[in-house]
Amino acid sequence: MQIDWFPMWLSLRVAGLATLFSLVSGLLLAYLLANRTFRGKEAVDALATLPLVLPPTVLGYYLLVVLGRMSPLGRVYEDLVGQPLVFTWQAAVVASSVHAFPLLVKTARAALESVDRSYEKAARNLGASEWRVFLSVTLPLARRSIFAATVLAFARSLGDFGATLMVAGNIPGRTQTAAVAIYDAVESGNTLLARTLVLVLSVLAMGIVYAANRLEHRQVRA
Repeated sequence: MQIDWFPMWLSLRVAGLATLFSLVSGLLLAYLLANRTFRGKEAVDALATLPLVLPPTVLGYYLLVVLGRMSPLGRVYEDLVGQPLVFTWQAAVVASSVHAFPLLVKTARAALESVDRSYEKAARNLGASEWRVFLSVTLPLARRSIFAATVLAFARSLGDFGATLMVAGNIPGRTQTAAVAIYDAVESGNTLLARTLVLVLSVLAMGIVYAANRLEHRQVRA
């Protein structure tokens, strides 16, 4: 029986885009939480962490409400693109981004808070702006931990199931990611496809975790 590799390639594309979006937005929020004091800071932190602890089906339901055709965001997207967002592969990107976002925020915040403030202070005394301090001093010092968090966020996006299934559906050749394809293959008795995708995802996950651990150990030694 021929193996359909579309779910695997779609999962890699979805995970890559989701990781990129999570990295950009997660770094910004992590920087604010690590370096700024404002009212409601802990509430913002709790809200950012919520997708990490919510059941995937609950998270998927929230996304359906926020992104559905009757919601303001859903209507704006449909007006701009010409089609609804839900039950498309782009919806899978959104679900995976939300699923990976808290992991990146928590790890990046810890990495930014561990940076020696004397280096940042020295840069400011030399006339560097806050943006320049972040790019030239803070980010390079925390880069290994942030990169490790990015790698783990990619792995988390790659394996998302519940939220993706609810907002993107299970449409073969269009929205069926690897995790959803494994579930579908098991339900239909296609053990060859299920075992193949399970093996590929397991090897990828092992490699990703190993790389993340190596980066974390190098950061600690540095």
